[in-house]
Amino acid sequence: MPALLPIILAASHIVLAAERLPEFNVGPSCRAATTASAVANRTEDVCKRDENDARGKLEQQWGQFTPGQKTHCVGLSRVGGSPSYVELLTCLELAKAAEGLPNEDRLSGRVGK
Repeated sequence: MPALLPIILAASHIVLAAERLPEFNVGPSCRAATTASAVANRTEDVCKRDENDARGKLEQQWGQFTPGQKTHCVGLSRVGGSPSYVELLTCLELAKAAEGLPNEDRLSGRVGK
């Protein structure tokens, strides 16, 4: 039983992380995005405004996503650099839309679950 304790604690941490919207520092993400941007007038302030807009939408819609979707997308949004609310929102919207597809339309190509 003691060997299961770390697994139980880790699993409960993941569930708790999915219950509330994470706090991201979007400054590094916006600095990197504006440096790499080929779009004219794409400033750090514009990026931060987009991030704040995405955070506002997430605050309103957070309860519409399943814990599994939240855990998956929060994890993905932190991979490979600074996290982004825009990326998190996009991931959650796609995950929700994908779950609504008929089984035969999913990438697996198999019919049924």
